[in-house]
Amino acid sequence: MSSSSISLARLGWRPFHSQQLTLEDLEIAYPARVTGVHRSGLVVLSERATCSVTVAPRLIESLELPITVGDWVLVEHAALRVQRVIKPYSVIKRLAAGTDHRVQAIAANLDTLFVVTSCNDDFNPSRLERYLALAFEAQVEPVIVITKTDQCDDPQSFLDAAQALGTSAAVVAVNATDAMSVDAITPWLQSGQTVAFVGSSGVGKSTLVNTLSGKTQQATGGIREDDSKGRHTTTSREMFALDGGAWVIDTPGMRELKIGASDAGLRTVFDNIEALAAQCHFRDCKHESERGCAVLAAIATGDLDPRRLASYRKLQREAALAEMTTRERRARDRSFGRMASSAMKAKEKSSADLNDYYRHADQRRDPPGLVQEPAARRRVTYQSNPQGECT
Repeated sequence: MSSSSISLARLGWRPFHSQQLTLEDLEIAYPARVTGVHRSGLVVLSERATCSVTVAPRLIESLELPITVGDWVLVEHAALRVQRVIKPYSVIKRLAAGTDHRVQAIAANLDTLFVVTSCNDDFNPSRLERYLALAFEAQVEPVIVITKTDQCDDPQSFLDAAQALGTSAAVVAVNATDAMSVDAITPWLQSGQTVAFVGSSGVGKSTLVNTLSGKTQQATGGIREDDSKGRHTTTSREMFALDGGAWVIDTPGMRELKIGASDAGLRTVFDNIEALAAQCHFRDCKHESERGCAVLAAIATGDLDPRRLASYRKLQREAALAEMTTRERRARDRSFGRMASSAMKAKEKSSADLNDYYRHADQRRDPPGLVQEPAARRRVTYQSNPQGECT
């Protein structure tokens, strides 16, 4: 597929993006989509061609989120440089590992997020709930894809466990190496649609991409048989085109997935617990030992899995902590802004006071009505006096 034949619509351009542009914007730059992010710059694809572009440090510093694969940018006509970033209609993001609470953008302008797991010890319902919360928070449709069905005696049990999560997410089980089996996910791969594959290392994300594209787009690697842990084979996020017109973003495996502020996402993933909580006797019920707790009653009757409640509580704590750190960061930025503004005002006032001082000093030194010539223009005059001296 030559780059000259790709229209903006085929690249995933939407009216949402057009509404952010003016004629003046298009006079100085053109839209392009980010297909790769590297330390030296971005790889972008447009109606013109594929090229590498640079991003000015001041633009990077002004962004709330770092530029990621799937973003749309405006590239200057006069230079291979990003002029601005166009706001995406969806962003999958997570908190960075560690304690700095940086928000990492995983992929932008997504329509579907394929949450990939496998028929072995990697299958973890609580981890799936984390991914689902990210997708629902970003208003992206999630699809749970269970791979390695050819290596499992009872793949249906894994399918049933995923469906038992009770969300609106579709669940499909595939053999990632078999093209006919992988056809089960083609309904989400229409022309102009953008999808991403996320999941642990070794579950078959890159194998799925290769099978869908019919060629080796990414290196693949197996898992360790003793603990079903995968090996990292994908080391960066990149976007590939499929023959059918869809765009696929493959991502590295994530050993740690920390969710950010995900209020709406958690309510959607745990909608059954939210519905039960609304029936509790006390409005502020903690679902621990309170009288009339509908959540605990559902657990007692077997209608609610205790694991679900534990997962819900854990993710709620993480989301609350992320929201608190976000507020603190914003408060710190506001405080710094106020401090900088006060410093500028103090500097301006000091400069004005100094100017007033010198103006008044000049007025006191020069008698009224006398205008003193500048030193450069001042001339020495000579007059004779009775003693014959010069003055």
